[in-house]
Amino acid sequence: MEVLWFIPTHGDSRYLGTTKGGRLADFSYFRQIAQAADRLGYTGVLIPTGRSCEDPWTLASSLAAVTERLKFLIAVRPGIMTPSVAARMTSTVDRISDGRLLINVVTGGDPVELAGDGVFLSHDERYEVTDEFLTVWRNLLEGKEVQFDGKHVKIEGGKLLFPPVQHPHPPIYFGGSSPAGQAVAAKHTDVYLTWGEPPAQVEQKIKEVRRLAEQEGRTVRFGIRLHVIVRETEEEAWEAADSLIKYVDQETIEAAQRTLARQDSVGQKRMMKLHKGGRETLEISPNLWAGVGLVRGGAGTALVGNPTQVAERMNEYSALGIDTFILSGYPHLEEAYQFAELVFPHLPLKKRDTINTTQLNNQPIGEIIANQLVPEKV
Repeated sequence: MEVLWFIPTHGDSRYLGTTKGGRLADFSYFRQIAQAADRLGYTGVLIPTGRSCEDPWTLASSLAAVTERLKFLIAVRPGIMTPSVAARMTSTVDRISDGRLLINVVTGGDPVELAGDGVFLSHDERYEVTDEFLTVWRNLLEGKEVQFDGKHVKIEGGKLLFPPVQHPHPPIYFGGSSPAGQAVAAKHTDVYLTWGEPPAQVEQKIKEVRRLAEQEGRTVRFGIRLHVIVRETEEEAWEAADSLIKYVDQETIEAAQRTLARQDSVGQKRMMKLHKGGRETLEISPNLWAGVGLVRGGAGTALVGNPTQVAERMNEYSALGIDTFILSGYPHLEEAYQFAELVFPHLPLKKRDTINTTQLNNQPIGEIIANQLVPEKV
């Protein structure tokens, strides 16, 4: 099992839907989160994309210089980037980070935002572009000279002079809930991503994408994107969940849902169905809470509970085929520590390349008692 964390480049707070408890999301804060995730043992971090976010490529380049082993999952944008430029960006960041780049393929699901970026294609046409984009992008990174004359992409004599560290290219992560998205994912992705739906719905997706990948002669891994609210007791965790949305009023919910409803993303529509725009039934599956999705686009569900419960839910997803968990929580710095300290001991985590320096030096964990006694290990 691999666990990634999240860099909140569109803002962070103790509460949703209000400036109360908000904090300045600047490079200093992003560096704190990245270095915490690196030290705590997370595999990597997802840096989001879109006009509400800082540019992920620029930020990942900066954060790579102040971290050691942390990987960065950042987006290529078919239709917005050309595949050759994206290939050069990929190679450069992979090289300067010494092979710590992961690629998140984001086709986009908001026609209004896409129009602002000059993209005026239908939902399925965007996935046609994505298919052609990834075909060219992958060939370039594999060192091939590319001649490609597609419906949307045309390349003559494309070539990448500086190869990436990872061969043949950094791993591709791809999320798409529609038939068009799943078909392209099955053809190109290394890790298929889903947002945090109940296990039965996730199982259906896994079976379908696995079937499509087999038709392409490929095997695909699976990952899930979730928020998490973990505390030492279940009662404390649910109190924290309720507190997160205590300043969110119905007017704010309705405004958020109207904006999200304009999207043609099937995944977003599935998220919205989970909470139905109201607070009445937010626990949609054991320890799976849809409160975040009342006002947040994209991933809208959180695992809520004590460490044992959260680990049990993660193991349920793992039994379905999920091996990668991309998590976040509010505020992101504190919740990164909460989750790592409380839940990591309960998980079968993939070991990183280097032993944690604290363990290597056999340094004490916790404050020295009465200036003399080392705390006993629990």
